[in-house]
Amino acid sequence: MADCLSSTVYCQQITTRFQFVYLRIHIEREKMSTEHSCCHGIQCIVPPHMVDVIKIRGTAKQKKMAKELEKHAQKALKQRIAETPPDAFQAAPLSALEADLQPNRAVYDGQNKASLPGKLARGEGDAPTHEPTVDEVYDGAGDVFDLYADVYRRDSLDGRGMKMILTVHHRKKYNNAFWDGKQMVFGDGDGVIFQKFTELTVIGHELSHGVVQFSGGLIYRDQSGALNESYADVFGVLTEQYAKKQSVSEATWLIGAGILGPEINGVSLRSMKAPGTAYDDPVLGKDPQPYHMDLYVNTSSDNGGVHINSGIPNHAFYLLSNYLGGNAWEKAGQIWYNTMQAINNPMATFSDWADKSVEMARDAYGSGSLEMQLTRRAWKLVGIDL
Repeated sequence: MADCLSSTVYCQQITTRFQFVYLRIHIEREKMSTEHSCCHGIQCIVPPHMVDVIKIRGTAKQKKMAKELEKHAQKALKQRIAETPPDAFQAAPLSALEADLQPNRAVYDGQNKASLPGKLARGEGDAPTHEPTVDEVYDGAGDVFDLYADVYRRDSLDGRGMKMILTVHHRKKYNNAFWDGKQMVFGDGDGVIFQKFTELTVIGHELSHGVVQFSGGLIYRDQSGALNESYADVFGVLTEQYAKKQSVSEATWLIGAGILGPEINGVSLRSMKAPGTAYDDPVLGKDPQPYHMDLYVNTSSDNGGVHINSGIPNHAFYLLSNYLGGNAWEKAGQIWYNTMQAINNPMATFSDWADKSVEMARDAYGSGSLEMQLTRRAWKLVGIDL
């Protein structure tokens, strides 16, 4: 123990190895418990509770589609296990202010096939293809890169200039988008329940799962999994707000606005401003997200409700952003980004994250600062007292 305490580097190496081994054990256990739930191992934008409702309420064709989504998620899970890097628990280095950070994007056309990545459609620096989906994803990935590079001095998803690989037109009428551990994948939707999945908050959400992966990781179960989803939601909306230069009052605070089908009764997949109000539809059911710990959903599905209970930290971020005013990517976003880099706990609970976010506000803006006080107040208003 004395030797370990005398060597910070050695301690960090031991911690990293423990976390990686824990992740492997967790994922192996997760593989055995996912027969009846979707998107556990990969981070999908369409939550499993939606898929479950479609399996009950949808047409015969829609029920078949929902079952296929589950099957595809299991296949992608195995791939992610094999490709999770042993250094995934190391926080990204901070790039120097004078460094000229440039994206490295490659957008592939999946040609409605299952194989990845597909045929290269547009590489970094290539002229627009005038194929709307390809160009939309190329530009959207650039917006994500710009947010992390300009505001947080992070060089791509891993902080080390990682190439951003994105595949569009995955499978035929595929009703999802996901991050598989090394690249982004987008379906076109069936045009009935969902439309194409290339909306900017979706791109920002899924690529931000990559940021989580390379920033210490959050185990995809229970509250740590909900924090994983919430971080992706937060930086999904921040991507849109930064690209459009929207203030907190101008932003919609919606995730996936515009991807619901034309006859679906809803505005988006999730609302950070008002969790639980994004949709209420005969096929998709009602948005189950809570906004307060009193409404926390205890469930064995969806890896312990990771897409459901994420509404609580989502709403805390929304409240903090509106208390602070101005642009959410500045102070509130900085606090959340710094928290992801410093949490160093793959099994973090909401309380753990809240504690660390208050600490990050203190470190950035001073002990007793307004930013620190408002961070604590935002958590209190969603039922987490510090």
